[in-house]
Amino acid sequence: MHAGRWWADRLVEPSGRGLVAIPLVLIVVITAVDIHSPTDVHLGPFLVIAPALAASFAGPWLTALIGVLTVAAQVFIAIFHGGLTTTNHLAQITALTVLSTLVVFFSLVRARRDRELIRVRSVADAAQRVLLRPPPRRIGPLRVAWLYLAAEDETRIGGDLFAVARASQAGTRVVIGDVRGKGLASIGEASVVLGAFREGAHRCATLLELAAALEGSVNRCLAETAETDEDAGEHFTTALVLDIPDQGPEARMVNCGHPPPLLVHGRDVTVLHSPSPAPPLGVCEPPGPDHRTEPFSLETGDTLLLYTDGVVEARSPAGAFYPLAERVAAFPPSSPETLLRHIHRDLLTHIGRHPADDAVLLVIERIPAQHSHMPHITTHHPRR
Repeated sequence: MHAGRWWADRLVEPSGRGLVAIPLVLIVVITAVDIHSPTDVHLGPFLVIAPALAASFAGPWLTALIGVLTVAAQVFIAIFHGGLTTTNHLAQITALTVLSTLVVFFSLVRARRDRELIRVRSVADAAQRVLLRPPPRRIGPLRVAWLYLAAEDETRIGGDLFAVARASQAGTRVVIGDVRGKGLASIGEASVVLGAFREGAHRCATLLELAAALEGSVNRCLAETAETDEDAGEHFTTALVLDIPDQGPEARMVNCGHPPPLLVHGRDVTVLHSPSPAPPLGVCEPPGPDHRTEPFSLETGDTLLLYTDGVVEARSPAGAFYPLAERVAAFPPSSPETLLRHIHRDLLTHIGRHPADDAVLLVIERIPAQHSHMPHITTHHPRR
């Protein structure tokens, strides 16, 4: 049974099994009509349609079988219309054989490409699971939801990054960032930032120390690639690093050239601009005393919306940027998951196509204290 199913999968793609009858019916119909037509009417060349159609939905083996049946049908027609030795029939049989062979060859090439694409997607999925470890839906007194839209759809991963980790003290630390560029070329730099964050989130006592650790890791990475990368001087990563304690509403952030987060308090939406933002990671030395953490209040029931520039720089067909803050203010109060669905739907409607740049949305809601002691729910897996 398993062997039969394997051969069926080899012969025809699952989505095209119901279409197999079409080329077979064409062979029968064309053959029957040609046989009953006058001898000066030749419909045999139309038989090449059958293997050409089969190649669009079937595998190489079934396409080859349809090709063999096509040539056999032409031989059958020749027997009834003057014999196999006529010049016209020999030319038709030869042409059908050559064309069917070419169709099978291109079907083999397409099948090989499809297998390679499947491998690439599986590697991208594995890389995304390792690099962007999905945060739990609940961590401490916070409820978390996220959405990742990669510009390169076949890779399913890009240069935007985010992570959520528990601090050594009673609190949660968050990072969201955007590596210059997009797609697979930026994955290495994103992994450097995420690795440094996951290590520093537990070890660094202050948020400034954590930002300095991220800066140091990025600078070391850029120094190692400076001699081999002609564009190394243009590499940098914008990042927003936050520290949200379990007790009390006061939270802090360090903004390294990243778009400011949105704070949703009831029906009010506030853009948390940083009065003294630090430069993007990789532009200068680690933050010094002149770089300060920015405090803000995240009360119970408040929602924090973090995002990358792929969201707010998404353009409509008319060239208008996506007005994230205005749209969020227009949405009714909802859970983080529902808010993400609203934004996702509205964003795709605004741009009218697949995003041209990587985009990440991370929604964090502070839940009431009595709910924060609930056990963590199973991690949220990447949307596909």
